[in-house]
Amino acid sequence: MKQKVVVLTGAGISAESGLATFRDANGLWEGHDVMEVASPEGWKKNPELVLEFYNQRRKSALGVEPNAAHKALVKLEQKFDVRIITQNVDNLHERAGSKHVLHLHGKLFESRSTKDERLIYPMEGWELKLGDLCEKGSQLRPNIVWFGEPVPLIEEAAEETMTADYLLVIGTSLQVYPAAGLLSFAPHDTPIYLIDPNAPAVQHRRNLTIIQEKATVGVPRLVEQLMAE
Repeated sequence: MKQKVVVLTGAGISAESGLATFRDANGLWEGHDVMEVASPEGWKKNPELVLEFYNQRRKSALGVEPNAAHKALVKLEQKFDVRIITQNVDNLHERAGSKHVLHLHGKLFESRSTKDERLIYPMEGWELKLGDLCEKGSQLRPNIVWFGEPVPLIEEAAEETMTADYLLVIGTSLQVYPAAGLLSFAPHDTPIYLIDPNAPAVQHRRNLTIIQEKATVGVPRLVEQLMAE
């Protein structure tokens, strides 16, 4: 049986493909306060603004490609059972070829009903408009977990982490909970590799290796190392 590698990815890996992140801009995202465009309150106040904001995110995502870090994680599947838990809503992991991707914060290229959250629809293009309705007649919204909303897949992510033989943490500030708490679910003797040029301070754990490189440099290098072991 293949050993299991659990990978937690954040905004840093997508940023290297050219996608804007908001963590580096004083809480502003493309000029918007994050709560205006990524909260239930923002949606209630101005749904048109929220829809347009995510339309632009989709348009941007369609114009970029998976990078060397995404591709290296696919290569890792040749030897390991790789499970990716991502805080990112883009589809770059899937486009690179990763088989098992769990999106903690939702998916940019899906919409869902505002009446029944079980009604989820794939999106072909980039545009979602006021007046686009679900089969029950309610407005569609982005299938994104906004600030203040529960993270429905966090338990599944914790279960995956509990059985990890290796844990890779890539391009995340480890400041957004509950995702940041996943490290504590890794078995005590599981090697953890933290790859980020601005590696955040984490509580001391044995078997913790910090690689202060951007994802496109650090991930391919680590993958080569793990493939050779």
